[in-house]
Amino acid sequence: MLNDSAIWKSLNASSRLSLIGGPCAIESEKLCLQVAGSLKKACQKLGVTYVFKASYDKANRTSNQSFRGLGLEAGMKILARVREEIGVPILTDVHTEAQVAAAAQVADILQIPAFLCRQTDLIVAAARTGKIVNVKKGQFLSPQEMSQVVKKAESAGGKKIMLTERGTTFGYNNLVADMRSIPIMRRFGYPVIFDATHSVQLPGGGGDKSSGQREFAPVLARCAVVAGATGVFIETHPQPERALSDGPNMIPLAEMPRLLGSLVRVHAAVRAENARLG
Repeated sequence: MLNDSAIWKSLNASSRLSLIGGPCAIESEKLCLQVAGSLKKACQKLGVTYVFKASYDKANRTSNQSFRGLGLEAGMKILARVREEIGVPILTDVHTEAQVAAAAQVADILQIPAFLCRQTDLIVAAARTGKIVNVKKGQFLSPQEMSQVVKKAESAGGKKIMLTERGTTFGYNNLVADMRSIPIMRRFGYPVIFDATHSVQLPGGGGDKSSGQREFAPVLARCAVVAGATGVFIETHPQPERALSDGPNMIPLAEMPRLLGSLVRVHAAVRAENARLG
C-alpha cells in the first residue's frame, strides 16, 4: 500500500493516467470489494494509477426518500476493509466539518462535493488534516473562480490539492462539459480530474431523482484526456440499472477494462504529440 507522499506523486505523474472509480454510494461491503478488486486488476494491467471511490452518505439526493448510503460509522468500516484487503487508496466525500476527522482516519483523499465547493470552513478543515483534498467544481462556478477555492485550501496549509470538472448547469435538468475548464484550472498548479459520469447526469431529470446519459461518458472522458486532464473520475456498478444511486449515468463494471484501455491509448497519443511539438 502506498503512503500519502507516494500516492500524491503517482497522481501527479504525467506519464500515467489516473482513475478515481467505484460505485456512487456504499451499498454493501461485498459490492465495494468486488468493484475495487476488479478495477485494481484492470488498472494494474494498463499501468493506470487507481483510487477507489464510494460515498458513505449522499447528502444531496433529490428526494429525502432516496437511498443515501450506510452512514459515516458503517461506511468508514467498509472503506477501511477495502483499503486493507484490496490495497488501494481511498477517496470519499465529506459534507460537514464534523465528518472530516473521522473520514481522515481511513481515507487517503477527502473530497469536497460540488455543491459545497464554496464552504470555506469545510475546505479549511479538510486541508488542515494534511490529506490530499479533491474539490469538485460547482455546477454554478466558472473554472476561473476555482482559483479562490484553491487559495482557501492553501491558506489552511493545503499543499496536496486536486480539482475536478464535473459539468456546468445548462438550463434546467441538464449539464454541459466545457473542456476549456481543464487547461484553465491546470494553470493553478494542481492535478485536474474529469468526472465523466457526473458530467452526463441530468439533475432532477427523473422527477424525484436524477437521470443520466451514460452512453456519452466515454466520449467526454476521451475528450478530457485530450484536453489535458491528469485523470478521470468514473462511477461504475456491476448492474447500474439496480444501483441505489446514480444508476443512469454509471458505467457497467464489465465495460470498464475496454474503456480504460481506450483512455490509455488516447493518453499515450497526446503525450507523444506534446513531445513532438516540444
